Amino acid sequence: MSGTAPTAPSSGVHLQRALLPHGWARDVRVTIAEGCFASVEAEVAAQPGDERVGVGLAGMPNVHSHAFQRAMAGLTEYRGQAHDTFWTWRELMYRFLAHMSPDDIEAISAQAYVEMIEAGFTRVGEFHYLHNDPAGQPYGNAAELTERIVAAAREVGIGLTLLPVFYAHGGFGGAAPSAGQRRFVCTLDQYARLFEASRTLIASLPHGRLGIAPHSLRAVTPEELRALIPLANGLPIHIHAAEQQREVEDCIAWSGLRPVEWLLEYGPVDRHYCLIHATHLSAAEIERLAASTAVAGLCPVTEANLGDGVFPASAYQAAQGHFGVGTDSNIQISVAGELRMIEYTQRLRDRARNLLATADRSTGRVLFEAALSGGAQALGASAAITVGAPADLVSLDLELPSMAAAAAAQGGDQILDSWIFAAGSGVVQSVWCAGVKHVANGQHRERALIAARYRATLERLLRA
Repeated sequence: MSGTAPTAPSSGVHLQRALLPHGWARDVRVTIAEGCFASVEAEVAAQPGDERVGVGLAGMPNVHSHAFQRAMAGLTEYRGQAHDTFWTWRELMYRFLAHMSPDDIEAISAQAYVEMIEAGFTRVGEFHYLHNDPAGQPYGNAAELTERIVAAAREVGIGLTLLPVFYAHGGFGGAAPSAGQRRFVCTLDQYARLFEASRTLIASLPHGRLGIAPHSLRAVTPEELRALIPLANGLPIHIHAAEQQREVEDCIAWSGLRPVEWLLEYGPVDRHYCLIHATHLSAAEIERLAASTAVAGLCPVTEANLGDGVFPASAYQAAQGHFGVGTDSNIQISVAGELRMIEYTQRLRDRARNLLATADRSTGRVLFEAALSGGAQALGASAAITVGAPADLVSLDLELPSMAAAAAAQGGDQILDSWIFAAGSGVVQSVWCAGVKHVANGQHRERALIAARYRATLERLLRA
């Protein structure tokens, strides 16, 4: 490590305005102890030694990431001989990861995590399914690649909810995996050992969390799913579901039910579940998924990039469903970008505006608060400026021209609306994770070191 060491505030942080669980407040002073908010007071003066901040928000949870895919960003935007879809992109992804070493995976993950913190994500759910070497053989240390994910999170300082993935098959009904999936597959016994190793590793991280991730109904049989669920024992359970229309059709052909319908029928799906994507839902599935209190893990930028489809956010909100946001393939890492895409896809589909706003909250605030709450639930952690929660705090720069209208309007919701819908990059000014300030003036303290290592890694991979 080099550069400036991370620092915790010597006294406290004073926020001119902050979004608290009950709404916007002015002159908010927070103190931090053992990585958590020790006190939160509104309408109080700053104390000597306090760091002074204009606008403060709780850090956003990122419910779904495949960190290694950041290295592919911008490299798949061309069309080959065949009709280009998610499934053709997936084959390119398989070929790309075939050359990655453990060092490569750590370097790429660290770069992705730096960009996440700089964007305002303070915790990531890493849906970690790379387990084997490039030939598909287990490493001597079964947790070799898991250790690299944990090391990257530790170096960068981002909160981590580790979601080791069980992946055994190449299609519904227990189909054999393809050659491209050889780095993912494991047996139930291998997974149980990996899960226990992950438990030990995550305990070494401040505020680390653990969950399980049966990859999908394509990759896990019902019998395997029933064997995996007891491992969670109250921990988060994440599973891909209904991302693609072909997936829905294949699931119906296999079981007579749609993927989310099958999970709701046989899960049983409850508040511990996060169904990643859930893009293609029937009206009945929307109502039942919302009633289950599970979280829909939306990744709208990736879903747009891959041509997946549009999540029925308006109907799901009307049913009081919970959702969080994730960066998935990490094609572009942006809190504002993910939230904006949710609303814009609804507008494009329905040819109307402000479809997710409510009578008392703007569109930006509805999106932000829903993703904050749903993301925290999905990752088994708190995400709020409140006593006892991890001190994950994001400040925004209102001095930027793109935020000038919000600053002049003097309203809290306009700040979120301007950030999400009107501003470009550079709005996130400072970020604290577990009370430690990792981002100042928009840049992570180790950005240069980690970026240099990342560039060297890509140069080598792209020559392979």
